[in-house]
Amino acid sequence: MTLTQLSTLLTIVETGSFTAAADRLGYAQSTITTQIKQLETELNCLLFERLGKGLILTQDGTHLAEYSRKMLQLEREIRFHLPSTKEPCGTLYVGVSESLCYQKLPAVLSTFREQCPQVEIQLKFITHDTFPSLLKKGELDLVYTLNPSIDLPELKKLYQREERLGFYVSPDHPLADREQVTEKDLDHMPLLLTDENCNFRKMLLDALREKNIAPKVVLGTSHKEILKQFAIDRFGIAFIPDITAEKEVKSGALKRLSWCGKDFPVYAQVFIHKDKALNTTLDRLIRIILSS
Repeated sequence: MTLTQLSTLLTIVETGSFTAAADRLGYAQSTITTQIKQLETELNCLLFERLGKGLILTQDGTHLAEYSRKMLQLEREIRFHLPSTKEPCGTLYVGVSESLCYQKLPAVLSTFREQCPQVEIQLKFITHDTFPSLLKKGELDLVYTLNPSIDLPELKKLYQREERLGFYVSPDHPLADREQVTEKDLDHMPLLLTDENCNFRKMLLDALREKNIAPKVVLGTSHKEILKQFAIDRFGIAFIPDITAEKEVKSGALKRLSWCGKDFPVYAQVFIHKDKALNTTLDRLIRIILSS
């Protein structure tokens, strides 16, 4: 049994087929098949079953996939703690909220790359409800998220800084020059919101329901660029983090409403799993985030 074989197993699970795994890894499909057959022979079990055109893990395959994730995570930690050179190297798997990629993260990663040129960073967009399990399974080393304050026993919070959510419209919107805007002013107004699983959307809709206002949601998407463009084109009011709209406000394409209603506290937060060992490379990335 080798780490290469275990990595191949997980790639098949992620891609859903031997063919797709071979394409991703740059192997011939016969090589993928051979690696899995070698594992099955060594462990004396069947790892995959074919049902029609589908490919699913057997119970033994599911157990091996869980062990594989742990073993590959341990390998990465060994490489970080016992590098073959004095310069940090290896791969960091970072989960990030899309909102932080507009202003915060590019500068952070640019600084990190200057300090650790031999470290590769793999980014994955995450949601608040899925990232804890990804940290637990070792699929992510660190999460940098924008959300209401999160406190879970299985997570270690290393950083928290308050950010703001705002309502954005085109400069000629009827509410653009209103000195005070509250929940009642949003009654019957077209709203451009994040998708249904996003906490930003849930916070606003809860606030409107408390005031007995039926929201008129005309667009829901996780892509802030789309929300901003629809607001610029006068399709409605975009409810998004301030850090995602700084460029458009500066250029005059969007205007932030003078909101005087309920507050919507959100925070940029950094998490690792509670059992995760902080190595020099992770510590360096966290310090850069703290200073940004």
